[in-house]
Amino acid sequence: MYEAKTKEIVLRRVREALAKPAPFLPPTPDFTSPLHHANTDDLSVIFVENFLKNSGAFFYCETEEDFFDQLYKFKQEQKVEHLYVWETNLQKALHYAGIGFTDNEQDFIAKAEASLTTCEALITRTGSILVSSANAGGRRLSVYPEVHMVVAKASQLVPDIKDGLQHLRNKYKENLPSMVSLVSGPSRTADIEKTLVMGAHGPKQLVLFLIDDLPH
Repeated sequence: MYEAKTKEIVLRRVREALAKPAPFLPPTPDFTSPLHHANTDDLSVIFVENFLKNSGAFFYCETEEDFFDQLYKFKQEQKVEHLYVWETNLQKALHYAGIGFTDNEQDFIAKAEASLTTCEALITRTGSILVSSANAGGRRLSVYPEVHMVVAKASQLVPDIKDGLQHLRNKYKENLPSMVSLVSGPSRTADIEKTLVMGAHGPKQLVLFLIDDLPH
């Protein structure tokens, strides 16, 4: 009963955060407040709140099947015709679920309207997604298409940037990826006349599907 109530509290706070309008520019994170005492439910809520402040689009998925359903619905609603997926495990999962995708690089420059990748970790403090060039998506799938979709699991949540980097060191040892990047919302710039422009140097939309893989 307690676990069910805790989950409902998390979902309620996520829904409330989704209902809030996104700010003009994301606020500067408070790096002085500790996060290491937070439990997993706290990390989920804090991450989602910070992710939404960064103008990201968030979808909570109770199971992998729920992820397939929400991805299919999003793809239909957004009229995405060319979804590029280069990671083998993702390709197999989408094929099994009956969701269409493009698995090669043919006409990528002309048709890459959307991509789907995994990530290394989710950084709670900044609401950022830690990506690297180690997966089959390389560098291009996270920066070139107008819509970058990421599927991640709640177990990938870490409190801070240093925890994400430690995860990379533990995972890759001495063979660290050539590119490691923190993605904090859609690409944006306000360099010209202080006017915010979305998608100036990368995707105009960042979409996260978070699968709840934690025991309840």
